[in-house]
Amino acid sequence: MCTLHFPVQMQSDIRTALHVAFSSIGSLSPFRRSTLTLPPRCLRPAASLGLLSRPFSTAASLPDKPSICTADELHYVSLPNSYWRLALWRYHPPPQATPRNHPLLLLSGVGTNAIGYDLSPESSFARYMSGQGFDTWILEVRGAGLSVQGSNFKEIKESANAVSEQMEAVAKGVTNGVSPVQQPDNVSDTLSDSEISHFGQDSIGIATAWDESKLVSKLTEILMRLSERLSGFLSDGQSMLISAKLFDQISSLLEGSQLSDRFEEVRANLSNLLEKQQNSGVTSQIRDLSQRLVNIIEEGQRSVSPQFIDMQERLSSTIEDFQKQLDLIVKYDWDFDHYLEEDVPAAMEYIRAQTKPKDGKLLAVGHSMGGILLYAKLARCGFEGREPELKAVVTLASSLDYTSSNSTLKLLLPLADPAQALNVPVVPLGAMLAAAYPLSSRPPYILARLNNLISAEDMMHPELLKKLVLNNFCTIPAKLLLQLTSAFRERGLCDRSGKFFFKDHLHKSNVPVLAIAGDQDLICPPEAVEETVKLLPQNLVTYKIFGEHQGPHYAHYDLVGGRLAVEQVYPCIIQFLSQHDD
Repeated sequence: MCTLHFPVQMQSDIRTALHVAFSSIGSLSPFRRSTLTLPPRCLRPAASLGLLSRPFSTAASLPDKPSICTADELHYVSLPNSYWRLALWRYHPPPQATPRNHPLLLLSGVGTNAIGYDLSPESSFARYMSGQGFDTWILEVRGAGLSVQGSNFKEIKESANAVSEQMEAVAKGVTNGVSPVQQPDNVSDTLSDSEISHFGQDSIGIATAWDESKLVSKLTEILMRLSERLSGFLSDGQSMLISAKLFDQISSLLEGSQLSDRFEEVRANLSNLLEKQQNSGVTSQIRDLSQRLVNIIEEGQRSVSPQFIDMQERLSSTIEDFQKQLDLIVKYDWDFDHYLEEDVPAAMEYIRAQTKPKDGKLLAVGHSMGGILLYAKLARCGFEGREPELKAVVTLASSLDYTSSNSTLKLLLPLADPAQALNVPVVPLGAMLAAAYPLSSRPPYILARLNNLISAEDMMHPELLKKLVLNNFCTIPAKLLLQLTSAFRERGLCDRSGKFFFKDHLHKSNVPVLAIAGDQDLICPPEAVEETVKLLPQNLVTYKIFGEHQGPHYAHYDLVGGRLAVEQVYPCIIQFLSQHDD
């Protein structure tokens, strides 16, 4: 095994790539309009949906399976008390394949979908596994790929088709030299129906751009949501932090004026109320103070001072952008524990019901975060004395502790600062990579080193690498990244409470594990994989590093879709799974 050193130049290139990508899609600051158009997810409050009592499934024989899905079947499984419907791509073994006793579950990395396991007929981990007799299923967790939100089959089908069409349009647009992220063509893309109606009134005077009652209501709603801690997303300190940002922005409109002192008085009163528990009295006071705040701005508007020209419009814009920030936080309100405690168990239960293994167990392969999920499940079940219902596990480029390595994921550490996370409630990874792709694949190859994070030199056909970059990545909630950054701190990855450290309980596992690393993996280097491997019972763990000193080399994705994986990596996995399947 070769020792990896992470060059300073590579760190600089990665930061440059992120800067270029974010510049391409616009700022996500709550006080600046973003050019980012998020994928259509039919996002809506859970209370507005009639939750499904049983999973839906779409058979391959139906003509309306989304075109982006290359599996034999596309199934949907519902989550308890949730409006998410998780997509499961199923690959049937051919009749002549060796019969197997257990189905195989594949879990993908953070912000990725099922396409990474099935890039093409010639480069398909999923097809290879099904060809070896395993009834193979790929789970797309909430927010990834064709997983959507809907209350009935029609909504699910429409949403899945919309996502599929958008993914294909992005790839086609980049191929034709068009930016993958476009400014909305009309106001209806960014405004609600009520807002369109409001601004669409004639000149009779029924409604104007400065609607005081509407502004008071909107400001009150924002402050109430902060008071309620945004459904548990924000801690008390974070709630005060983000409210302070809104107040600072409004304060800047009044800076240097005689109204500034009056505003600061209202601000202090509002801040005190936000610290109190929610009740009807607090609600009334917040509304009254919101009214006073709007009155102050209106009084400034009547001033002859030039600094107050268009103040009302600027306040309206500030509040509207802040509202969008809160909407993103609420809509992308999930973390690693949601995947571990809800998504993966629901998928496993559904697969068991469909395949009926005699012992009720599954085989599982996880790449990157998918492997982390499997490690976390083994640790949690070991701690609780529960059966993980897994016959054997394979992890590809995964670890619970990255502190000993020079992983490029350390670039995510700034998101561990709550202020930074609230500035960027989501990370549009798919849009970022699509925006940066032309700079990494065409002369003068400004960001060519970005490709090395995904695949080592000459390990992937350029067209397959292009498909992977343009179609495999999704938007990631900052809340998810915040929890994953704990893997870079002492004691490794922990649950959302910060009190349960998964690596402390991994030694209690009774499930055989094959852990695989790539010699030139800059995201999860071999030393990070080893950090977790040494915690497992030594009689149950097998560890392999792929890559030779003189080449070929394996980067992060090459273990799944590199050109030599089918000859070198896949047989190793088949041998391990076959041994424990029997």
